[in-house]
Amino acid sequence: MEMCDEDKSNDDAQDPSLADKFSKLLDQLEHCSEDEQRKKIERMNRLIEEMNKEELKSIINEEIFNKMNKMIEEKKMSMENTFLLLKHVGYCNVQKNDWNQYFFASSLRGRFEQMIAEEEQKKDEKNEKLLTEICECYLYLKDRTISRVPYACVTCLLKAALRKEENKDVQKEAEMALLALSSIGDNFVEQELYLNDIKEIIKYHQEHRNLTHLAYQSAWEFLIKRFIKDRNLEDMIVNELHFVGEAARELEELTRNEDWNRKKGEERGKEAKEEFALTRWLKTCAMYLQSCRLRNEENVGLLKNIVQVHRAEKDNYSIISNLCIYSLRNAAERRVVKVEDLVNIGAIGLFLEGIQRPTLDDRLTFQFLVFFMNVSMRLKRKEKDEIGEVKRKTSMRKVFEKMEEEGFEDTIANFFETIDFLHRKYNRELTLNISDYFVNV
Repeated sequence: MEMCDEDKSNDDAQDPSLADKFSKLLDQLEHCSEDEQRKKIERMNRLIEEMNKEELKSIINEEIFNKMNKMIEEKKMSMENTFLLLKHVGYCNVQKNDWNQYFFASSLRGRFEQMIAEEEQKKDEKNEKLLTEICECYLYLKDRTISRVPYACVTCLLKAALRKEENKDVQKEAEMALLALSSIGDNFVEQELYLNDIKEIIKYHQEHRNLTHLAYQSAWEFLIKRFIKDRNLEDMIVNELHFVGEAARELEELTRNEDWNRKKGEERGKEAKEEFALTRWLKTCAMYLQSCRLRNEENVGLLKNIVQVHRAEKDNYSIISNLCIYSLRNAAERRVVKVEDLVNIGAIGLFLEGIQRPTLDDRLTFQFLVFFMNVSMRLKRKEKDEIGEVKRKTSMRKVFEKMEEEGFEDTIANFFETIDFLHRKYNRELTLNISDYFVNV
């Protein structure tokens, strides 16, 4: 009878949360030997991998960083173990697309900045491994609103990513370094600090395929963010490094593997790594399409792949489908392909289907309406690359027939009452005249 009562008591007891388990292990660290500490940190890292975004946010605060700084100061925690924990915290933070403001308010941030400055000032015998570890932690954990980044972070992480030995450890180190670099915002970085190295990394991968999908994407994201502020990079990005064709190939390959990886991810109860890479590639494409000026023959292929990704993922991952919509809207606005191409690759049909979905929020509705506004405006005027009234009329007729076929006129009327709201909230130039969203032949 006592055994039954004990069993009942155990059944009723609530298991501690992942965050509680993590906090308990953290409290134990300062009382352990270095080897025992490392084992506990490895357990903590496994707990972090199982956490969702909210759980991770609940444990990452100023207190944890200050506590670790104090343990370092009192020699109760080695720098090696500090990096083991913080790199994993930061990596998972980035993977869950989250940033925190607590690190930059902590005493640990000051220690890391001092260590970076000290290593940077050394003329000889720099501890490259130490500097790389500090810079990775620093960039993974930094607040996205902080604009200044130590130049040493750029140069030492590029050097780490340039290693060409063909083994998994080097590949993982390159991924960690490039992912950290990609977290730097679009703040200005002098070309002499990065351009030759990032070109070499990209070109070497194109020849040898030595990087993971995520590492390769991270290299491009770092470069595209520089392009946002420096338009002189566009010719190199488009014609020398062939970003458009490379991005199209990556999207095609990742989408081809996505079904298998999703099932694998569901079995683990967490996001598949390829899904994370796919999301980031789409983000990079959206940034490029927002800023590009050059038309390129490969643009059509890239946009076609984005349409295919949206059709494959629209019912599974809203982040992925929304990034596809944003990319295509940018392409229409920047005029990187002809309107006729938007019809032929299925972009017009995709937007027509999407605007009829009952679950659209205001921001997504806005993306759809601006897309059609830009298509309409382009068809109403002659463009340098669309010379000839007959050709222009043919394109207009194709789009009009597609809109009519999909019931666009009836659908857009249902959004009439929201246009004034969208105009006031998002875009002063969004016209209130409903006829501007139609193609008038």
